[in-house]
Amino acid sequence: MVEQNATRCLKISDRGYVLDQGKNAYDGTGEGLLHDPNVIKLYLGTMAESR
Repeated sequence: MVEQNATRCLKISDRGYVLDQGKNAYDGTGEGLLHDPNVIKLYLGTMAESR
């Protein structure tokens, strides 16, 4: 699924992939990506940090 609301999707996903310029930058479980400090900083922003 490609979705602009990544936080919502990662909460319900078994696995997720974060692409950067068409290449896989990060992958893992939805919960793992949701709490990964690098993914939060680079892609999810500060709103995700407060959740």
